[in-house]
Amino acid sequence: MSKGVNRQVLEIHDTGSDYFEKAMFFIKPEYCTVSEKRLVSSAQDLIRNEQTVPKTKALKRKSGLLLAAKLTAAAGVGAALTMIIK
Repeated sequence: MSKGVNRQVLEIHDTGSDYFEKAMFFIKPEYCTVSEKRLVSSAQDLIRNEQTVPKTKALKRKSGLLLAAKLTAAAGVGAALTMIIK
């Protein structure tokens, strides 16, 4: 644990994640007197429970492109049916 300019900072180097090499926790002033061992344990529990990676814009964009392709295909089918019926 190290002390920053205005806050206590806890830095965890072993996150157990393929995506992140370290995590930093800024400790609330009222908990600065808690033992470092307890803070580290709490931080590691939090890291273990949050192993999911949030969706990125690339994944959102991919699903948006899929929706656009489906809508375009539906419009094409509708146009083809209109040409056949007419």
